[in-house]
Amino acid sequence: MIFNSLTFIVFFAIVLAVWQLRLPWTGRKLFLLVASYIFYAAWNPPFVLLLWASTVVDWWAAQTMIRSEKKSVRRFWLIASLVVNLGMLAFFKYGQFLLDNFVALAASIGIEYVPAKYNIVLPVGISFYTFATLSYTLDVYLKRAKPAEHFLDYALFVTFFPHLVAGPIMRPTELVPQFAEAKRATRTMLLFGLFLMTVGLFQKVVLADGFLAPVVEAVYDPRGPMAPLPLDAWVATLAFAGQIFCDFAGYSTTAIGVALTLGFAMPDNFRFPYAAAGFSDFWRRWHITLSAWLRDYLYIPLGGNRHGPARTYMALMGTMLLGGLWHGANWTFVAWGGLHGLYLSVERWLKGRFGGFKPSGASLIAVMLLTFLLIDVTWVFFRADSFKEAWTILGAMAGHAPGGKPLVAMVPMICALLVVAGIVGTHWAMRSTTIEAVVERTPAWALTTAWAAMLFAVIIEQGQGNAFIYFAF
Repeated sequence: MIFNSLTFIVFFAIVLAVWQLRLPWTGRKLFLLVASYIFYAAWNPPFVLLLWASTVVDWWAAQTMIRSEKKSVRRFWLIASLVVNLGMLAFFKYGQFLLDNFVALAASIGIEYVPAKYNIVLPVGISFYTFATLSYTLDVYLKRAKPAEHFLDYALFVTFFPHLVAGPIMRPTELVPQFAEAKRATRTMLLFGLFLMTVGLFQKVVLADGFLAPVVEAVYDPRGPMAPLPLDAWVATLAFAGQIFCDFAGYSTTAIGVALTLGFAMPDNFRFPYAAAGFSDFWRRWHITLSAWLRDYLYIPLGGNRHGPARTYMALMGTMLLGGLWHGANWTFVAWGGLHGLYLSVERWLKGRFGGFKPSGASLIAVMLLTFLLIDVTWVFFRADSFKEAWTILGAMAGHAPGGKPLVAMVPMICALLVVAGIVGTHWAMRSTTIEAVVERTPAWALTTAWAAMLFAVIIEQGQGNAFIYFAF
């Protein structure tokens, strides 16, 4: 079940209607838990068993760790949690990747190995809920947080359907306390939540799927041999930069809106990232909850910035390489993460040499534009299915396009460029504010007009119910 489907609209209407009934708080939470399982089971019912396994193991691990002062017992249950969660993630997400690389390695030394087919379906959202549950047991083990008092509250945290399959990646300390007392959205929360849902669906259905995806697919998924012209390669890559933002931010915005209509708050996941002035600024604005998770559970344990420059650069690169691999079982994702690690390392070195430089005015615009263009280079590896395809696209972007031919029609190209320019321009204009602040100071008539226009566009576009890109991660 995806947000941009009629099935979800019916599901959400039923959930919202029942949620407003004057039922006991425990009964309402049980209803929300069952609804969340139904939401997830709509993809593949057997995979609910994975959610149950992760939920039960981590609940007992945390309860045992908090009751025991023996380090060996606490370590055993932490390891048990890590083995179960990372084991399921490795088996379902990285099994084929590891097998393919083993076969390639064996072939490189003259050993021919033909394994049985690895026909395993990737459970939707497994990367997201694995990170969410791991933060629970890690925080309890490190005594940074107390375990949930009630199993129902913890189970609901794991399965809460707005954030279950594509984030934001929430910590138990952010959501479990909200289950302690009865919640029901106020009129303001309900209206703003519905507005955010409209904004998110507009980003996904109209911008990402309607205007940008066809241009991206014409170049990155051509029907014949791929040989794009430089203009086509640049336009498609810029279009993907807009598509990946509108698709993922659209999901997060819709999820935050859905939660708000039920009376729950979820953290922002995007803050106008294409207005970033530098790459550390970009990661403070892009996929914020993942950035915070990687910082707290990878970068800092790897040494962070506490052990000298060399260790810091190693921690940065290690974190971003693993962050890239988290996104997908393909070496192109590792290259994407490695490029970001390189960018962050170079930026840190430059700040050490020219720490007093603070861009403003024209220099700020130049830094933001350079940041955006260099990030576009990384998106090539993120979108390409192979290094061969990535090098072809990058070569065309650099002007080397032997046998190149036009792959994108003029009208879709112009529309895509206008949409991307609108996205980047909006980010630059709103880099120091929030959507809440803009809504608050916008006249009611203008806000209503914009809301109606977005809703109308979503309805007439309808789309084909394309899944969100991050469902594949």
